[in-house]
Amino acid sequence: MPVYQMQRLLLSSHSKDRRIYSESLHQRSLAMSSSSSSSSSAAQTDAETLRLKRINSSKLYLHVIPSKVPIIYSSYYDISFLGIEKLHPFDSSKWGRICRFLISEGYLDKNSIVEPLEATTDDLLVVHTEAYLNSLKNSVNVAMITEVPPIAILPNCLVQTKVLYPLRRQVGGTILAAKLAKDRGWAFNVGGGFHHCCSGRGGGFCAFADISLCIHFAFVRLNISRVMIVDLDAHQGNGHEMDFADDGRVYILDMYNHEIYPFDMTARSYIKQKVEVAVSLWLLTNEVSLLLARSLADLIFPYKNRLGLQLMST
Repeated sequence: MPVYQMQRLLLSSHSKDRRIYSESLHQRSLAMSSSSSSSSSAAQTDAETLRLKRINSSKLYLHVIPSKVPIIYSSYYDISFLGIEKLHPFDSSKWGRICRFLISEGYLDKNSIVEPLEATTDDLLVVHTEAYLNSLKNSVNVAMITEVPPIAILPNCLVQTKVLYPLRRQVGGTILAAKLAKDRGWAFNVGGGFHHCCSGRGGGFCAFADISLCIHFAFVRLNISRVMIVDLDAHQGNGHEMDFADDGRVYILDMYNHEIYPFDMTARSYIKQKVEVAVSLWLLTNEVSLLLARSLADLIFPYKNRLGLQLMST
C-alpha cells in the first residue's frame, strides 16, 4: 500500500477515534449533569419532607382553653443576668413590665395569660441551618449577635440558659400566636419580633427568626396561603426579608429610619412597600394607616369574593 494511502487511513482512524472519544466525554458529561440535577432535586425533596415532618410533629401549637385570652407571655421571656441587660439599648426586661402594668391597671388577669412552650431544636431547624444553630454554642458568636461583648467570656451553658432560652420561649410564643389569631380572630405575643435574624444569620439582639418560623408553621398547619408582615420598628427588618426574598406568598410593608442600622440594601430590595423616614415614627400615624389600607387591599383583593369582604378605597 502506498505510504500516502496508509497515512490517510491512519489519519482517518485517528479522527474517528477522537470523534468517538469526544462523543463519549459529552455523553458522560450529560450523564453526570443529569445525575447531579437529579441528586440536587432529590436533596431538595428530602429537605422539604423533613421540614414538613418537623412542623407537623411540633408541640408548639398548644390547645388553649376558652377562658384564656389570646395574649401570650411567660416570665421566662425576661433576660436579667449579672446586669448584662443594661449593656445594650435594647430593653431585655420590657416584656415583664408590660404585663405587670396591664395586670396592675386591671386590664389583664394574670391567670388568663397564655404561656408558650420553648421552641426545640427541631422546631428551629424548620428555618435555621444546622451550621447556624451550632454557631450559637460559641459564646463569642452570641455576644456579636446580641451586641453585648461581656457575653463572649461567659461559659456557653450560662449563655444558653440565661440568654438563648428566654429567646427560644419567645419564638414559641410567636408561632403559637398565629394559631390563636386564626382561632380567636386576634392574638398578641408580648415578646418576639426578631426581624434582624434569618435562616443563617443573627444580629441586632435577634438570635432566632421567629417571624419566618411563624409563617412557615402557618402555611402548613393553618392552611394559610398569603401573609402580610407590617414592620413598624425604627430599624429596617433584614431577617424575614431575606428568608422570603421573591416569595409571592409574603407581602412586606416596612417603615423604618433609613439613616440607622442595619443599612442592608440587599434585604431592602425585597420589601414590597417601604417607607423610609428619618423622623419620629409617631408623627407618621396617618401615613402608616393609609399605606396599610392600600397594602391590605392589594393583599386581600384576589380573595375578596371568598372572604366576603367589602374594601373601602381611600
